[in-house]
Amino acid sequence: MTLSQKAFALMQYPLPHHAISRLAGSLAECRSPGLKNALISAFIRRFKVDMREALEPDYRAYTTFNDFFTRALKDDSRPLGEGFISPADGTLSQYGRITAGELVQAKGHRFSARTLLGGNAELADTFAGGSFATVYLSPKDYHRVHMPMTGTLRETIYVPGRLFSVNQATAGYVPGLFARNERLVCVFDTAHGPLAVVLVGAMIVAAIETVWAGQITPLAGTPQRTRLDESVTLEKGAELGRFKLGSTVVMCTVNPVAFDDFTPGAKVAMGQSLGRMEASRENRQGG
Repeated sequence: MTLSQKAFALMQYPLPHHAISRLAGSLAECRSPGLKNALISAFIRRFKVDMREALEPDYRAYTTFNDFFTRALKDDSRPLGEGFISPADGTLSQYGRITAGELVQAKGHRFSARTLLGGNAELADTFAGGSFATVYLSPKDYHRVHMPMTGTLRETIYVPGRLFSVNQATAGYVPGLFARNERLVCVFDTAHGPLAVVLVGAMIVAAIETVWAGQITPLAGTPQRTRLDESVTLEKGAELGRFKLGSTVVMCTVNPVAFDDFTPGAKVAMGQSLGRMEASRENRQGG
C-alpha cells in the first residue's frame, strides 16, 4: 500500500460518515434541471460511463441524479451465464472458502462471518466451510444488484455501522471493513441451501433499496431482524435491490463454489458466471 492510500484510509476515521452521506443524498435527489443535468454530465465525463447500454441513453431524461445512477440497462445487455453468477457489475475483489469462520477482505486482512452477519452465531455457523465472493461496485458501474441464483427470502438483518469507503485503498487498511460498515443482510433459501447476500453501505452511499421493502433507512441501535409475512421468491438474475451511489456486495453460500479461474481484482459483469455449485454436504457425506 502506498503512503497516499494509507493516508486516505486514516483520514476517514474522524469524518462524520453519515452526515456526509445524507448531504450527498439530498444533492442526488435535487430536481432542478440545471443542477442535476450538470451533475450527471460531469459524472459521465469523469467516470467515462457508457450510456449506450442504458435503457434511457439521454442523461437529461432522468429526473434526479439518483434516477440516473440507478438506471436500468437494455434487456439484452447482460446475458445470464451458467451456475453461480455475479450479482452486479464491478470488481471481484476476493473469493474463496470460508475457513475458521472468516472471509478474506484483502491481502493480509480477514474478517469474521459472524460479525458480517450481524453477530448471529447460529447463522454464521450455517456457512462454515462454504464459499464467499465479494464484488465492489465502482462509481461508473451499473448499480442494481441481482440474484446469483434463484432463492426465497427468509429474513433480512439491518446492521448499523460506519460508512468507510470500500475501495481498494480502504479495504487494504481498515480492519474488518465490511463487518464495520452499515449493511443489509438478506438470507435466502435456495436449491443449494441458504444464501446470504450482504449489501454493504459506504461513504457517500445515501441509501440501499430492495425490491420488496423499498428504501432501507438508517436505524439506530442494535441489528434488527425482519421476517416477511409473505414469501418473496426471486429468480436467478432478477433484481434484488440497488445502491444509491456505489458500494459492495458480499455473498456467502453453504455449499462450496468451484470458482472459475479468476484473479482477485478481475472485472466482472452482472450475470457473468463465477463458477458452479458443488454437491451439498449431505451428498458429499453420503458419497
